[in-house]
Parts: sequence; C-alpha cells; structure tokens
Amino acid sequence: MPIQILMPALSPTMTEGKLAKWVKAEGDKVASGDVLAEIETDKATMEIEAVEEGTLGKILVAEGTEGVAVNQVIALILEDGEDASALDGVVAPPPAPVAPAPVVAAPTPAPVAPPPAPQAVLTRTGSRTIASPLARRLAAAKGVDLAAITGSGPKGRIVKRDVEGAAPGTAAPSLAPSPPPIPGAPLSPVPDFESVPNSTMRKAIARRLTESARDIPHFNASVDVRLDALLDARKRLNTREGAAQKISVNDFVIKAVALALARVPACNATYTEEATLYYKRADISVAVSIDGGLITPIIKDAGNKGLAVIAGEAKALAERARAGQLKPDEYEGGTFTISNMGMMGVKSFTSIINPPQGAILSVGAGELRPIITNGALSTATAMTLTLAVDHRCIDGATAAAFIGELKAILEEPLQFIL
Repeated sequence: MPIQILMPALSPTMTEGKLAKWVKAEGDKVASGDVLAEIETDKATMEIEAVEEGTLGKILVAEGTEGVAVNQVIALILEDGEDASALDGVVAPPPAPVAPAPVVAAPTPAPVAPPPAPQAVLTRTGSRTIASPLARRLAAAKGVDLAAITGSGPKGRIVKRDVEGAAPGTAAPSLAPSPPPIPGAPLSPVPDFESVPNSTMRKAIARRLTESARDIPHFNASVDVRLDALLDARKRLNTREGAAQKISVNDFVIKAVALALARVPACNATYTEEATLYYKRADISVAVSIDGGLITPIIKDAGNKGLAVIAGEAKALAERARAGQLKPDEYEGGTFTISNMGMMGVKSFTSIINPPQGAILSVGAGELRPIITNGALSTATAMTLTLAVDHRCIDGATAAAFIGELKAILEEPLQFIL
C-alpha cells in the first residue's frame, strides 16, 4: 500500500500552511532523510523530510497551494515492489479556494501613499530557480543573484555552501529605471509601482496585530531610566579577564524584566474569557527582525539565568532566527515581549501587544540628556522605556509598580544579585 505523506503540524497552534515548493518530482527515488517539500507557515519556511524509502508516486497537492490543512494527504510514496497500479483510483483533494485578485480602482487626483519598498525578486529566464530557504536568505544578505549560481544539491538545487562560495555583491538584476519626466508634462496621479505578493508571515503579522490593536483595550506607561551605573558595570564585566561572552544593554534589560516580573507577578499575565493566567516563570520573547517580517525567540526562565547565559542564548537565537533555523518551541509561547529599537537610534516608541501575552516593553536609545539633580543642571545617559499592557488583566497600579521596579533595577545594577 502506498505510504501517505501528510501535511505536518510544525507547531502546536498550526492548523494550516502553504505548500511552497516540491523538491522531489513524481517518479523520483526517495531515501530516508531526503527533503520532499518546503512548507511555509506564518513564522518560517521549513522542510519536510522523508522517513521511508521508495518512489514518489503521486503529488496530490500542487506547490504554491495555500490553506493546506494539517494532516491532509499531500503525496503518496510507492514502496519497493509497488508499481503505478497501486495509485489507481487516488484522487487529489480539491485545492483551497483562492481569494480573488484585488480590484484596482481607477486613479483619482487624491494623494496616494507610496507602497512599501519591494523585496528583491529573484527570477531565472526559462526555468525556476530552485534553492533552499536558508540559501535564499543568505543570498539576500550577501546581495547574490541566485540565478547566476549552479546548485550542487539534488537536481541542481542551490544550497548553503553554494551561496557561501559565491562572490558577494553579485546582486540580482534590478528593475530598469523609469525614464525621466518630460519638463512641463503632467505627472500621473499614481506613481509606478511593483506588486509583491504578501507572504504567509506578512499575512499572519497583519492579521494578528490588527486583532490586537482592535480587540485588546490597552494603555501605555513610560519612564526614563539613567544608565550610567549600568554602563559602568557592563564595561567592567566585558573587560574582565576570561570574559568569553560580551553582554549588551539589551541582555541587562531582559534580565531586569524577569526580575521585575518576579517582584510584580501580576504583570506576568494573560487574559482569557474563563480566567486570568498568572505565570510562575518569566519566559521573555525578544523581537528580532528577519527577512520579510518579525519573529520573537524566547529566553526561557530568564529570571534564573545569569547575564552571560542570557547573552549567549539571545545571540544564538537571533542568528538562527535570521537563518530560518528556529524550532517551533523556540518561538511559540513566551509570557512577556521586549522590542528594542534603541539600537536603531529610535528615542522612544510604543509597541502593539503580542497576543496572548498581556504586556510588551518598548526600549528606546540610550543617549546623553540634560538632567536636574538637587537643583543643579548636569548630564546623564538615559533611555526611555514604554510599557503597553492589556487593561483586561493588568491595571494601572500594577503597570506602574512593574515599571517602577524595572527602573530601580536598571539604575542600580547591584539589584541584579539580590
């Protein structure tokens, strides 16, 4: 009997996904461990590996199909000794309905906001570029045109080592520039643009954050934190003899948030219709920007980990997130989120709560600011922290207590050892 290949559940919350690409074709020999297809979820693109040997007899779900339900049969593998007659009567399931293409309204004189900057589109004339998700991400980071690379993987598939060996800066061909406008000629009401289909991740971000902004009654609270003592402690830790792991300000913030949550556990909460959940452990989600979206790998039990351990985990998780190598349990869950745009020079900002969590902290840039101490003007390095909370489970007094404890911990690094 042919072996059924099912749409896998790549995380506990996954109900459907996109079958992005078939790596094997009908009639190909399959060995255990061979990559059969690539599945795109709202968080990452992952590969399906074969666990049985045989021949890929029939593909039941075409690549590019969205909304494929978990456990749906997507292909059949013929075992040794079976021939194509074993597939008689097998019918492919109906494809998921495809949303109609958006109707573009006729241009009007009203101002139109420019679309987001398009991502690079990689093409190959006359054939499809076949590359692993990791190879595509590395190529985008190095500015390498995948169409110019000869793959060393199965069926010419481009893999990581091929991109690493390619000369950097070999960028994909860019779009031809528009001709300069004729002086005095009227401009088109709508500028030229390129339409880039939304990825599964981008759709999920749009859906979840729209629901968060619309359905969660929230408020924000901000505080300025002086960093001079913390920066001095950080310098001494990073220059000590035998310091193998450099500690960042963000690592201090992660640890401080976990300690503050231990002091104000009512801020480590999730609201549900049946009950409010108060977590007994601080699992800190850290927002990391990746190609095409955002992901939040988790520092689990951060309150019981030292700064060096947190620094090592945060760095490794961020690197693997950008390479698309995170496992679902490394980004699913979390009890509290930190989003840091201070490293990008942003002074202060507010974030949208990451459901089902009850709070998120926005971290601004540390900068030299004028301050008044005992009536005298001086300067200090300070940063602005902004806490957004779900008012259904966290009240104003609770938020104020938490952010007060957080400020106290960050301004007096000795509190990290209490």
